[in-house]
Amino acid sequence: MTKRNLNRRGVLSGMGVMAGLASTGSFLSVGPAHAADGFKVRMQLGWLASNGILGEVMADKLGYFAEEGLELEIVPGGPNIDGVASVASGANNFASISSSPSLMLARSAGLPIKCVAAGYQQHPFTYFSLTGNPIREPKDMIGKKIGTQGTAQILLRALLAKNGISESDVEVIVMGGDMAALKSGQVDAVTGWQTNVGALSVLGDERVDMMLWDAGIQLYANPYYTTDKMLDENGDKITAAIRAISRGWGAVHANPEAGVDALVERYPNLDKASEMKAVDLVLGFSFNDKTAANGWGQMDRANWQAQIDTYANLDQFSNGAPDLADIMTLDVLNATADARPKIG
Repeated sequence: MTKRNLNRRGVLSGMGVMAGLASTGSFLSVGPAHAADGFKVRMQLGWLASNGILGEVMADKLGYFAEEGLELEIVPGGPNIDGVASVASGANNFASISSSPSLMLARSAGLPIKCVAAGYQQHPFTYFSLTGNPIREPKDMIGKKIGTQGTAQILLRALLAKNGISESDVEVIVMGGDMAALKSGQVDAVTGWQTNVGALSVLGDERVDMMLWDAGIQLYANPYYTTDKMLDENGDKITAAIRAISRGWGAVHANPEAGVDALVERYPNLDKASEMKAVDLVLGFSFNDKTAANGWGQMDRANWQAQIDTYANLDQFSNGAPDLADIMTLDVLNATADARPKIG
């Protein structure tokens, strides 16, 4: 797997899609509120606010957090925020991050964090190419230049290994998510999230998608997590937050435009037309046949174990693979089973 960096000079600006695994993550914290009636949920985003928090915004607007005795504050983040470390240290108590592997790696490194729910049932991470030189399945990558973020190189390695393709058969261009690099032919594919419809619109009808999930690497996106200590000492607050958030996502599913209106009202920099194009995609990743049976946020132990095994086979755990029981728990989901919407 040949690697080189792509100089962004000469590439049109303004076409980037924040597609790295950390780029759309967000961090929640629950702590004692200044208000006398309960706990404050301080939601610190790892990046700018996006449609990934539609359910949270809707839940707040409809009063679901207040009904749980919680207060929600959303704080935009930036590129230098280490949310997992801040949660593990106790600075923040409850969190969501863009991708499940971050939690596995953190637990392996000794950070006492644990996942309690999965926001997206399938990860939106996708390899985008063009109809003139399409990549529709992994074997089409052979001999191609694949542009991806440095943090996402491990995903490409996992994809190639899963499909029996030698890393030497692919050239990796370490870059951001500039669609212009694809349009100009500097790379044959770029990576991004399917939900970022605004940035992807420049590809038009030429766009060809190959989802990481369909290529055999099946990760959760927007997993919610907290610390062992928080679960032991304030598990009821974690349960309350998940219950409120799940109801918010159910409300967005029932009325997507109202959800978008709430998001744009809170974040006027977001474009309603673009968000309306994205909302069905977002809901499609949030709800499927498994959530129809088990409710929003459901997780599968077998899927988690498969993820651990994939990363272990690629020697990603310097301190050894974490145990499944240390990575995730179904206790919060079980405690909220009656409240979480069962929608597919």
